[in-house]
Amino acid sequence: MQESPRESAGPDDGAPLVDPEVHVESFRQAREARRLELVEDYVELIADLIGDGGEARQVDIAARLGVAQPTVAKMLKRLAEDGLVQQRPYRGVFLTAAGQALAAQSRERHRIVERFLCALGVSTETARRDAEGIEHHVSAETLDAFRRFADARLGS
Repeated sequence: MQESPRESAGPDDGAPLVDPEVHVESFRQAREARRLELVEDYVELIADLIGDGGEARQVDIAARLGVAQPTVAKMLKRLAEDGLVQQRPYRGVFLTAAGQALAAQSRERHRIVERFLCALGVSTETARRDAEGIEHHVSAETLDAFRRFADARLGS
């Protein structure tokens, strides 16, 4: 006997199935967040390396991310095509104004999520690690709610 889609979806808790269009949009947003997550991680790391040592070299990026240099080279090419970085022969990688803005935005999102988690009682170290993934996947509305909650609990 073949199961109906409702039966195969899990326990019947009375909740209706999600509308297909809503499902599609949810998955589209998740895919876009994963794509942007990598881009944001790279520009944020490049900004950090430049801030620490004046430049970001491909070898340093690879070491910090724990990936091979060819992987970094491929991503840097994509970031250059997107207008986020400039590569200079024998000099390293530098952020464009757009790359700097994205790095600052990503850093602020991370800070808000980290503060929110700390306001919930999560340890600073765990909040720092967890925020690294969460920051890329929350909407502006949710991020604003996180900010308001943390500000109310911890102060501005």
